[in-house]
Formats: sequence, C-alpha cells, structure tokens
Amino acid sequence: MGELTSVILPVFLVIGFGYLAVWRGLFSNEGVDALMRFTQTFAIPALLFRAISTLDLRAGFDFALLGTFYTGALTGFVLALFGARILFNRPWEDSVAIGFAGLFSNSLLLGVPIMERAYGTDALGPNYAIIAIHSPFCYGIGITTMEIVRARGAPARQLPQKVLKAMFSNALIVGITLGFIVNLGSIPMPSVLTDALDLLTRAALPAALFGLGGVLYRYRPEGDLRTILYVCLISLIIHPAIAWGLGRSFDLSDEAFRSVIVTAAMAPGVNTYVFANMYGVAKRVAASVVLFGTALTMLTAWMWLAILP
Repeated sequence: MGELTSVILPVFLVIGFGYLAVWRGLFSNEGVDALMRFTQTFAIPALLFRAISTLDLRAGFDFALLGTFYTGALTGFVLALFGARILFNRPWEDSVAIGFAGLFSNSLLLGVPIMERAYGTDALGPNYAIIAIHSPFCYGIGITTMEIVRARGAPARQLPQKVLKAMFSNALIVGITLGFIVNLGSIPMPSVLTDALDLLTRAALPAALFGLGGVLYRYRPEGDLRTILYVCLISLIIHPAIAWGLGRSFDLSDEAFRSVIVTAAMAPGVNTYVFANMYGVAKRVAASVVLFGTALTMLTAWMWLAILP
C-alpha cells in the first residue's frame, strides 16, 4: 500500500498545490489561463510530437491494444450520452457533452505520470500509442455527434468540413499529426531542435498538473450530483473493467495490459470542459466531473494498480 501511495500521491499533490495557490490568492485566474494556454498550445503538443515522431509504430500500434482501450471508451460515450438523455432528461446537446466526459480519459496529465512512477519511463510505449489517436478519435466522435445533433435537417455534405475544421484547430491534434509526418517520412531532425523541444517537454506535465489544480478550483461543483457520479462510475469503473475483460481475451502482454488499464482508469480530462465550453453546453457538469473524477482517481487508481499483474 505504501508503494502504491508513493506512486499516486505526488501527482495529486502537484494538482493540490495548484488548487491551493488559486484558492489562497497566491496565483491568479489569469495566471492559470496563461499556464494552461502554454501547456495545451505549446508544451503538450511538443511532448506528443516528440513521443510520436520517435515511436516504434510497428511495435506500438497493435490492434488488440487499441481495440481494447477504445472499445471501452466508445462504450463509455454511448452510456453517458444516452444516460444523460434518458435517465436525467438532458437536452441532446448537453447529452453529447456529457457523453464526451464518459469518452475522454485524462490519458496524458494523469495516466502518463502515474504509469511512469509505477513502472518506469520504458513502460510508456503503449501509453503513447493510445495517446497518439486519443484526441483525434475522441474529438472526431464528439464533434461529429454534436454537429449531427445541431444540424437537424441541414445538408449532410457540410458535416465533414465542419468536423475537420474543428479538429485541426486543436493544437494537440496538430502536434500528433506532425509527429506522424516526421515518423512515417523518416524526416531527420536537427539535434539543436530536438534538444530545444526536449527542454520544452520537461515543463509540460508538472506545469499542466499545477494548472489543472487551478482550473478545478475555478469550476467547483454545483448541483447535478447524480449525473456527475454516473459519469464518474463510467469513467473510473466501467471503462477499465471493459478494458480488463477485452485485454485478457486478446491475451495482451503484461506491459500493454498495464498501460491500457491505467489509462482507462483515469478521470475525465480537462478537454471534457474544453469541449463543453466550445459548444456552450453542460459546462457545469463537465467541470464538476473533472473535479470529482480527479479526486476519486486517487482511490480508484490505487485499486486498479493493486490488482494489476
């Protein structure tokens, strides 16, 4: 138990420092916005670019690995979407944003540091294979569904253009795409450039975790408790449980299996709120799900780590 606590607790302490700093007025909301803009627009895209540009695509992109994770993620989207609509009587636009919360795990800001502390840097290959298509997959599903719901009778031919424009306005997807171009094209990178990018990426996770704490303080939960808990159940229990069953049926290696379960067991990420804010719907639920889910992950991640091989 002590070893598992030492793996998880430092990650949440950094988030807690950010929460405390904003709460006590030591760090302003404007500072949080600037920090998150730096991490989301520059540092994390650079991290994803470097990881994917150097990733062994043949070894990393295994159908069983990706199928295991994304089947659970897509199931989470469907359950959260129709649960919000049928069980909680939310409008369709709200339901799509809530569905996105059941789809988008915090694979990078929580999954990577917890996995790295638990199993070391060398174990992160499968994590980056999942992350490489995480934003394109999730935003593709979320934006397409939202545009279909919002269109209601508009010409279907306009849909692909709207989806692609929205997706490639996202810096994370741009970083991922450029990483694939460099990797697949075997494009040489000057060492001075890779060294500069490596300096930038070292700041990505700690700065983003600190900023996440500030974001969570700003969007404190208000109401909608049943909806919030329902999405947390999907994200923290149902998604990893589905991944566990599929991972065993596909006979994943221990390394791949650990990455899938740890990533699937993470709370909804800040992009959950970004997506809701982009469309101006269910923002309170999205922010509260991130806050509640992140807090509950301290307990549920410990549980999943305890039973992993």
